Amino acid sequence: MPDTLTPAATDTVELTRALVRCESVTPREAGALQLLEKALTSVGFRCERMDFSEKGADDVANLYARIGEDKDGNGKHFCFAGHSDVVPVGDLSSWTIGPFAAELSGGYLFGRGAADMKGAIAAFTEAASRFVARRGTSFGGAISLLITGDEEGPAVNGTVKMLKRLADRGEKIDACVVGEPTSSKRFGDMMKIGRRGSMTVDMIVRGVQGHVAYPERLDNAIHRLSALIEALVREPIDTGSTHFQPTSLQFTTVDVGNPATNIAPGVAKARFNTRFNDLWTSKTLFAHLKERLDKVNERLGGNGIVEYQVSVSGESFYTPPGPLSDLVAGAVRDVAGVECELSTTGGTSDARFIRNYCPVLEFGLIGESMHKVDEKSAIADLKTLARVYETMLDRYFAS
Repeated sequence: MPDTLTPAATDTVELTRALVRCESVTPREAGALQLLEKALTSVGFRCERMDFSEKGADDVANLYARIGEDKDGNGKHFCFAGHSDVVPVGDLSSWTIGPFAAELSGGYLFGRGAADMKGAIAAFTEAASRFVARRGTSFGGAISLLITGDEEGPAVNGTVKMLKRLADRGEKIDACVVGEPTSSKRFGDMMKIGRRGSMTVDMIVRGVQGHVAYPERLDNAIHRLSALIEALVREPIDTGSTHFQPTSLQFTTVDVGNPATNIAPGVAKARFNTRFNDLWTSKTLFAHLKERLDKVNERLGGNGIVEYQVSVSGESFYTPPGPLSDLVAGAVRDVAGVECELSTTGGTSDARFIRNYCPVLEFGLIGESMHKVDEKSAIADLKTLARVYETMLDRYFAS
């Protein structure tokens, strides 16, 4: 673990820099959780490592930290959730500033994870630390940080198992904010109250291989597959719903592996991904798509067979506008002077697991540079984010 803790261990900017210097590319912990645990323990949090293993997946380190009391089960429990793991840096030579140097330049903090989402984790820590310094630990409930090292990976040994462990021992969360970088063009302009579901489908199309000079003797799997692709992309799946964009479907690969010029292949493979709204579940959507495909395959006749393998990383969900979104929007308005749009755009996050346990939404830094070369966050935004989170805590525990 890099020796990067400063005397101001919970200062958002300095803690972000310290965390960025930990090269915690999924599934490596690289000292990031050790660093965070040290900072949280210093201000009174009870920290618990929750590390999980599962056959076929990488071992993952996670951290759960809690402060305050939930006396007689009547106190409120507010959770900040996030991930300490980051995506790979890609071509190192393309970075203007080293991805793990955490340098400050031109009003920005540069480095992998500065936006997604070590900056938010640091802001959680400062917000909770400042709140407890003013209110003490008897503020009518509990504050926790649920930090996984497996969000950018398969998400097998992270948040989903942490939540189950908490539930198994009777620990209830009443509200949760995930610190994903939700802001779009300006800090505070967007929060996420839901996410589309994600389903990936692998198709294997089987025809009859044959010599290209004798088309009557073959059933070209490529031709059959192209008709099936057309059936899926020709017409929109839907036009969207009240809170969601239209469902999208994109093919990500088509594979034949045929080096010959005089053989029509008997097998062709393809993969597509859908990001679907709340008009569907993964089961109803796949049934709808398969009905389209079956009609085309039947129309083509011959001996064509289509096989499917379906993988679902999350169902669509949203938290209806209400007390939690009002809490966040009000804090953003009063601290940053910005009206916060309620959105469901973007990819998936671990909020898809948390929503099974409590109301959840996402709010954080500007996400324009996440996963890119020269990822960065404005220093001013990091400081403002901590103030927003602190204001949320003040108002949540006001009574």
